[in-house]
Amino acid sequence: MNDRQRQTFINGARPRFEDLLGQMVQVPSISMDPDHAGDMRRMAALAAQYLTDMGADAQIVETGGCPLVSGGWTTGAKHPTVTIYNHMDVQPAQEPEWKQDPFVFRNEGGIYRGRGATDDKGPALAALFGARFAIEQGVPINIRFLWELEEEIGSPHFEAGLRNRTAIPRPDSVVVSDTIWIASGRPAMPYGLRGLLGVRLTLQTGAKDAHSGLTGGAARNPLAELMEVANACLDAKTGRVKIPGFYDEVIEPTKAEIKSFLKSGFQVNRFKSAYGLQALRTEDPADVMRRIWASPTFEIHGLTGGYHGPGVKTVVPSKGELKVSMRLVPNQKPERVFALLKKYIAKVNPKVKVEREGMLQPFRGLFDGPYVEAVSRAVKEGFGKEPAFVREGGSIGAVVTMQKAWKVPILFMGLSLPEHGYHAPNEYFDWGQASGGMTAFAHYFSELAKMGKQGDLSGVRLHKKRG
Repeated sequence: MNDRQRQTFINGARPRFEDLLGQMVQVPSISMDPDHAGDMRRMAALAAQYLTDMGADAQIVETGGCPLVSGGWTTGAKHPTVTIYNHMDVQPAQEPEWKQDPFVFRNEGGIYRGRGATDDKGPALAALFGARFAIEQGVPINIRFLWELEEEIGSPHFEAGLRNRTAIPRPDSVVVSDTIWIASGRPAMPYGLRGLLGVRLTLQTGAKDAHSGLTGGAARNPLAELMEVANACLDAKTGRVKIPGFYDEVIEPTKAEIKSFLKSGFQVNRFKSAYGLQALRTEDPADVMRRIWASPTFEIHGLTGGYHGPGVKTVVPSKGELKVSMRLVPNQKPERVFALLKKYIAKVNPKVKVEREGMLQPFRGLFDGPYVEAVSRAVKEGFGKEPAFVREGGSIGAVVTMQKAWKVPILFMGLSLPEHGYHAPNEYFDWGQASGGMTAFAHYFSELAKMGKQGDLSGVRLHKKRG
């Protein structure tokens, strides 16, 4: 692949990239808000149009919820097929810290501001332009795009859409571009994702709130009892989960994995500053990374009930609710963890009602092998440095669904930076990451073409030591 031709293509593509990204950002594709159902359809139609305008095939795939957009180029039945996954829905943008209308695109000399610019519309377009160049150069590979519109709400209809095998054929491998580096100038690509289990714990002890002067001491206090339950489940100072059997299936990261984590450019002080944290449970970089990427958690998100107005109203609440979630790691199964939690809470306080509020499986991918090496070479081509391979603390429901449905290698080539503001006010993307991403993707497609069709490598052990 001619480097000069590629650079000429990318430089020439910049005005069109910026125009298309601007159009996308100005569609408020907020999947969690039913009032934006029309915008979701508009986003799907615009995404399909982008594919066809690039010379690819495209179709909108119905799912029973927000649609999927599927399309790409087929160059030959004997060529390997890769699917690139991104999502086109965005988080709401109601934070008062926004310095501009979040759905009015602004290009400030290669800084692209607006909701969805980095999560995940900018990276999706960078991959598309990289693919267009590879196709123009005659790279012998079939390139498919799969763009979702419900990722931000847990992909509830993604599996249903995937059953349409005519519109969404099974590829030989998948690459996901929806992750964040640890630091600017230090590429980091995940190979694992934590799962998620959300739970509501409720306790009702009366028909109505009661005056504490008349009933206090005799009346049961549901908020106090729920705090006792929380204390029974979690050591708040260390973060250690106290539910019996919780850690039984956890796979601890190997020394080789921790070594790769440390190559990512992670800095404790930068981490604290980025998220406004005044103190951590540990200041050791390796331990912090292990905790946020490779260890399970039990987090308390809210305790409701009683009085929440100004001052103190002396009531004994009649009902309380504790909102919690657990981030899970390979090989923890959300169903089993939920069963352990229910059994344990039944012993601690049998009157507490335990209800599940959604779950996502953890994901374990490749830490070594030809696909990983192809990613490494492609990222170095695009950004001048080989990436560190890390795990991701969050969850992407569609990844687990694709792994289950297709059983093919799934790799990650994210382009976003911490400062870009994933899920935060004043989100932006930039031309440096976009252009580097185009180069990386173009090179990756060339690498895959050289590899040809591979056998099923999806079962390579996660903890296998990299060469």
